[in-house]
Amino acid sequence: RTLRAGKLTERVLKLFIATGKDEVFSLIQALNIQVTVTPVLPTRALRPDLTSFMNEWRTIFSRFHLIIVKDPDLKEELKIPEGFNLDVYKKPDIDRVVGTSTSTIFSGYSCRYFGYLVSRKKYIISVDDDCYPAKDNKGILVDAVAQHITNLTTPATPFFFNTLYDPFTEGADFVRGYPFSLRSGVQCALSCGLWLNLADYDAPTQALKPEERNSRYVDAVLTVPARTLMPISGINIAFNREVIGPALLPSLRLGGEGKFRWETMEDIWSGMCVKVVCDHLGLGVKTGMPYVWRNDRGDAIASLRKEWEGVKLMEEVVPFFQSVRLSREATTTEDCVAEVANVVKEQLGTKDPMFARAAKAMLDWVKLWKSVGSSTSSPGA
Repeated sequence: RTLRAGKLTERVLKLFIATGKDEVFSLIQALNIQVTVTPVLPTRALRPDLTSFMNEWRTIFSRFHLIIVKDPDLKEELKIPEGFNLDVYKKPDIDRVVGTSTSTIFSGYSCRYFGYLVSRKKYIISVDDDCYPAKDNKGILVDAVAQHITNLTTPATPFFFNTLYDPFTEGADFVRGYPFSLRSGVQCALSCGLWLNLADYDAPTQALKPEERNSRYVDAVLTVPARTLMPISGINIAFNREVIGPALLPSLRLGGEGKFRWETMEDIWSGMCVKVVCDHLGLGVKTGMPYVWRNDRGDAIASLRKEWEGVKLMEEVVPFFQSVRLSREATTTEDCVAEVANVVKEQLGTKDPMFARAAKAMLDWVKLWKSVGSSTSSPGA
């Protein structure tokens, strides 16, 4: 009736989605109604020309508003083809929003976090600029945005594993023995897509297997079980900003780290933070589809020296996050991040000043998230 009357506005659509009813989501998908999302596309130091990237994604991204954040350290002007609805944030815009002393945290691949900060949309899709649309086993182009939205708008099942993977996907359901009391699932807050071609190996593994490529397209989505950590990568993710936005944060920086993903641990640290928060708040995380195609980039041998510190660090970081339990008073994502930061400072800060800096950065991020609020305007000309 709303459609026939021509009254389906963005506000009305949000009200329908807020009901959480499966039949509502099914109708939205069946009628191909586009839910408002914001793909956040970070640029990197070696990629000022986005022409090829944007054109490859044109059929998908041209339907949505885009936020492109230029690496503040990138001197060249960006080359972006016409035909897209987008805002581009450059160093002066970042300085204006967060101040010159804070803008340095958005250097390199971390520029994506500024997009997370200033977006005002419920769902955010983030794809690295060295990734292109993938094709499934039938040779059909994968609509990564549509699959991410499906993952986020259908329940997750973190408290009991379903051996047919995601029971809310077409052609699947709950298996025999799955408790009916858990079949309604919980809200999915984070969708972690995968990629073909270049796998997300660390520098030691990539150096030992320089020719190895991921060619397996597995047609599956699954919920990551509660209390299970995973090395979340920002290469191809989507999340509900209203629910867990502040938990995706730039904080842990290694000494002498570079700009390639092999050489950093920031998104792995952020991923473990957000998983702890989701577990505490009873939210779900999905992984699997959608896939993207990731091009080769970087020199694993050259990155090995920069990343080795992070490889060793994981042996301390993982047990720490496995042991973290948050208080009953932590009822919001901001509360959870602040509590994790305080535990980091108490338990890890005395072992290495790097952890103390990470804890402070997490607390600063929560303050920044609250202060920027809804007052952010579009970038200047």
